[in-house]
Amino acid sequence: MATRTPAATGRLLLGVRKWYYNAAGFNKLGLMYDDTIYEDSDVKEALRRLPEPVYNERVFRIKRALDLSMKQAILPKDQWTKYEEDVRYLSPYLKEVIRERKEKEEWQKK
Repeated sequence: MATRTPAATGRLLLGVRKWYYNAAGFNKLGLMYDDTIYEDSDVKEALRRLPEPVYNERVFRIKRALDLSMKQAILPKDQWTKYEEDVRYLSPYLKEVIRERKEKEEWQKK
């Protein structure tokens, strides 16, 4: 049995990721991955820290997706969010909020 090279495995994994991204369907509504994260207290704080233009773009995408969903429609294919264009804009803020919360919890234990 031949073993796969790391490059071939990486390409296969990338193909699976792209397939799953398109199968999830949120990109057909123009949403990005971070637009679909459940809003708990950490996410709400991270959203509060977003720069205003980024926050406004998020709100626009969500409103457009809600409108399309109510109409039971999707965007034209050329307007779908592509895997390569999906930027994790919220993740750095979310990681910082979680780190701060854990640090605060550690200080309260002492």
